[in-house]
Parts: sequence; C-alpha cells; structure tokens
Amino acid sequence: MSPAAELPVPPAPPAAPRPVPPIVVAVYGATGIVRFGFGLTVSVFAAYIAGHSSGLTTADVGTVGLVSGLSPIGEFSTVVGSGLLADRRGRFPVLLGGLAAAAALLLAVSFTRDPWVLGSLNLGFGIASGAILAASLAVVGDHAASTERGVAMGRFDAVNLAGWIGGFAAGFGLLGILPNAELPWVFRAGALALFLGFAYAALRFRHGEDPTAGPGGVDLRRLLAVVVRRDVLLVTVPWFVIYLLLGTVFVFLGSAASGVGVAPTTLAAAIGGGGLLLLLTQPGYGRLADRYGRTRLMLVGAAGFVAVLAGAGVLATYGENAEGIALVGAGALAALAYGPAALASLTDLSRTLSRATTMAVYTLTIALGMWVGLSLSSALYDRFQAPGLDAFFAGIAVVLTVLTAVRYWDVRTGRAVEGT
Repeated sequence: MSPAAELPVPPAPPAAPRPVPPIVVAVYGATGIVRFGFGLTVSVFAAYIAGHSSGLTTADVGTVGLVSGLSPIGEFSTVVGSGLLADRRGRFPVLLGGLAAAAALLLAVSFTRDPWVLGSLNLGFGIASGAILAASLAVVGDHAASTERGVAMGRFDAVNLAGWIGGFAAGFGLLGILPNAELPWVFRAGALALFLGFAYAALRFRHGEDPTAGPGGVDLRRLLAVVVRRDVLLVTVPWFVIYLLLGTVFVFLGSAASGVGVAPTTLAAAIGGGGLLLLLTQPGYGRLADRYGRTRLMLVGAAGFVAVLAGAGVLATYGENAEGIALVGAGALAALAYGPAALASLTDLSRTLSRATTMAVYTLTIALGMWVGLSLSSALYDRFQAPGLDAFFAGIAVVLTVLTAVRYWDVRTGRAVEGT
C-alpha cells in the first residue's frame, strides 16, 4: 500500500446553508405586508359593522358573524380553482391578481357601512385571499429541498402569522384611539399595505415568471381521490379544527376584550409581543421538524393548543390568576410548533399532485374552518351564552388531540411515511 493511501481521509466540510432564493424572499416580503393589512382591518371589522366599539349585543353578534363569514365562504368555494390556475398559468399572475383585487376591495369597504354591501365585498376579499395564499405557498414549496421544507415553511409561517399579529396589534391600538366614525381610515391603511405588497412582488418579478411554475394540467378526479386519502385528511382536518377556534378569535377578540374592560392598547401590546415570539420561534420549530419528524412537532403543537384552551377556561372561571396565565403562555409557546410541521408535511404530500392545487386544498380547509367556527360559535353563544362557547372550545380540544394522536400512531406503525 502506498504511503499516500495510508493517510487519513479528511472529514467532509459541513454543508453551507443554502441561500434563500430571491423569488422566495420576495414572497416572504409580500406575505408579511399583505397579512399586516389583513390583520389591521379584521381587528376592527366587528366594531365597524356594528357602528360601536364595545359591548356587542346579540343582534350585533349575528350580523357580524354573517358578514364576516362571507370571506371564508368566498375563499373555500374558489381556492381550488385558484390553485389550478396557478399550476397551469404560473404562480405570479395569480398572486399579483389576488393582491390587486384585495387592495381595491379593502378601499371600497372604507366607503360604506351597509351590511349587504360589506358582505359582498367581503366575499370577493375571500376569493382574493385564497388566490394569494395558494400561490405563495406553492412558490415556497417549489424551492424548498426535501430536507429543508420544515425550515422553509417555518419562515413562511413566521412572516405570515407575524404579519397577521402585527396588524392585529396595530388595529386594536387604533380601536382604542380612533372614534368609531374614523375607522374607515383603518381600511384605507390596509388597502395601502396590500398595494405595497403588490408593488413589491411586481418589482421583484419584473424580469419574468418563475420558471418552476410553467403551464400544466391537473386531473381533477385524481385530485379528489388524493384529497380523501387518510394521510392527507390527517394533515388537513386538524387545521380545520384549529381554524374553528381561530376564526372566532380573529373576529370577536377586540370587541370582546373591550366589553370586559381590557384596554385595546393593552391587548395591542400583548399581541405585538406574540408577533415577535413568532418571528423568533417558527424557523426554529421548522428546523426541528426537519430533524425529528413532522408528526412529533405536530403532537407538541396540538398539546399546546389544548393547554391554551384549558388555561383560558381557568381564567374565565376564576378570574385573572397566575396559574391560568402560565398555562396559556406555556401552551401558546408549544402551539407554535404546529404550523411549520403541518405545512412541511403537506408539502411532502404535494409530490403526488400539482403543488399549487395541493396548497389550495389546505387553504380551502382553513377557510371552511373559519366559516364554520364563526357560524357555530355565534349560534352557540346566541342559544346558550357562555356555557355554549365552553362546550365549543372543549370539543375542539378533544377532536384535535384525537386526530393528531392517530396521525402519530400511523407514522409509528409505518402506515404513513414522513418525507423527512
């Protein structure tokens, strides 16, 4: 053997982190701006519809629930079509069209308080929102390597949810500062944010369409067959259950907090802190999902949601106390693990379909959850008051726990395989 052959082989240098493609950076930036505009306006929508900012009556709750519920109806009834269009014609025509339409609709909202007109505008806003989300998620999924889908979706979830929460914080703050008559300016500010998102995305892609998103066809029969598969349902249905909760919280939190004496500025500060926490944790949770498995992180997130609901029950029963606050805080931190892991898992599954259409199915699921959550919680509150809402939240906790446990069991027993 030659002396050279006896020399030890030096270890391979660690792989350098893959740079985030400019096209994905642009989607992250546009998503953050857009979701800020959404959160800003949704936080004041209940007060805007009712014409006053606190203490909603039963009649107000019914009107707010009906008008607000039209947005997710528009989203879930058209988002699969938006996904099909994005797969056939490219991601960015669909994304830019959705941004432009959403900006115009929010501006129109600022000029009327008629519930019927607001409902029609909100329906169109849901259609635009679904197009934006399906196209954005497809772009991120197109460019994420199989070993980096968790962190890629964690970054998306961070800018998506931080935009929402930053908008909520700003909206609740304005709700405490502006008289109700001045709330149209909030919708104009939201329209401006959406226009800025449109301009940012359009400028970044002025040199042409994303080459990974060329024209193609989708077999709708195959799509329907895959959507009802057990492994797909066990990723999408838990999201439906989560948005039963979030759909109610998004619309009624501001007015409910004002009705029990929580200052909007205090609520804004708390929500702003939550947005900062999202930015810090979501990419990290995504990296953990890549390393340890999607389902383990989904199980952690589901346990966190249950803890939040339990802590909220303790606070509602016994008033402000350290135990309830600690339970809500710890649960919220754990719940943040769910988003990146579930989105990465859905991206793994999207290999069997065209990606934008698969992400559209996810968007359909959460939009349907928001609509059903709004309708069901409003009806339960109208009929049973607080006990009805308690039963609603308890049911969410039980179903979410069971579905996530079944998914975990399928992975452990080999019935489902993760793409990690």
